[in-house]
Amino acid sequence: MITTTALVSMLSITLVQAQEIKGETVVASVSATATVTSINQKTREVTIKTDDGVEHSFVASQDVKNLAQVKKGDIITVKYTEALAYQVRKHGTASGVETTEAAAAAKAGAKPAGAVAQQTSVTVTITAIDPTIPTVTFMGPKGNTKTIKVQDPQKLVGVKVGDLVDLTYTEAIAVKVDPAPKK
Repeated sequence: MITTTALVSMLSITLVQAQEIKGETVVASVSATATVTSINQKTREVTIKTDDGVEHSFVASQDVKNLAQVKKGDIITVKYTEALAYQVRKHGTASGVETTEAAAAAKAGAKPAGAVAQQTSVTVTITAIDPTIPTVTFMGPKGNTKTIKVQDPQKLVGVKVGDLVDLTYTEAIAVKVDPAPKK
């Protein structure tokens, strides 16, 4: 089975092992399931019912290669995961924005399954710190600035204006179809 965890691992965040680096990764995931209530293979229209009883219809694109394997009663599971990692470092150079993508799909003839992931990394420079609120202001590679509230003021200990922060944002979504439960 293809999972978002595998794709997030494929796009793993590189951590520099230097003592001056402070960092953290925050990960969140959400899953949903639905049951196929009808499917028209000619028009590719699929109707599903979520666990709360709401029905949704959509037309599966040609990217869904194994639609012929989907039957009424099959269970569709979707999992979305996102992660934000940061590392503060005292020296080095700022880099531009770098984006990496990955995708995977089920083998021909199998139940449809697939996953896509994207990871974006950028280095920003700390231009201001207000420990009373507490907030940190960053300047990006294009000169744009952003001020954010710091949830844990202890994270600011030892952090100074001019420090670099490597930010990596990863998001992935995986979809799989399982056969209808046996009765």
